[in-house]
Amino acid sequence: MAREVYIDAPDTFDLPRPARTLMIQGTASDVGKSILTTALCRIFAQDGLRTAPFKSQNMSLNSYVTWDGKEIGVAQGMQADACGTPAVTDMNPILLKPTGHMASQVVVHGVPLRDYDARSYREQYLSEAEPIVQEALARLRQCYDVVVLEGAGSPAEVNLKDRDIVNMRMAGWAGAPVLLVADIDRGGVFASIVGTMDILEPHERERVAGFIINKFRG
Repeated sequence: MAREVYIDAPDTFDLPRPARTLMIQGTASDVGKSILTTALCRIFAQDGLRTAPFKSQNMSLNSYVTWDGKEIGVAQGMQADACGTPAVTDMNPILLKPTGHMASQVVVHGVPLRDYDARSYREQYLSEAEPIVQEALARLRQCYDVVVLEGAGSPAEVNLKDRDIVNMRMAGWAGAPVLLVADIDRGGVFASIVGTMDILEPHERERVAGFIINKFRG
């Protein structure tokens, strides 16, 4: 069924309703989420929709510098370019830059905050991060017609689900249907899809609108 999308908002971006959302998640890391998100951003932009990317938390040693000198993940910078819109920190409000074994520098809205080890970050900071990422997404949704969200890793990582800010909980906050991406090149693609769906909670499974089997060769 076609979705109603507002495309005739005034220049002030005072939209009559928040932007529509769509989220790309994967059965694992490196299944192609970033490229597929970029492709969808480009397609929506070419269709005349004001489009923005969003990834609440990204881990990347390299960063993309926004117009105002702030740091975000390279992938979100590339996705903003595909949308034809300037990159801003709301597109990637939390960037984790690895500094050593199980430790990262935490960059919040493009500005370094401090270094955390993995346990301290989960136990001490993630609760503070929740409103940060929610507010960043809300601002984007007031300025665009469509926001394409990207997850991280897998939504079925049971040791991370209770404090997740980047996969299914993020999809719930965004009201976003989810496309689940799996990589056939590494083998076990159907098992990875079935296993992921089996681990998800019933309300999370209901949010999955379809599957993409990626990296076919020949």
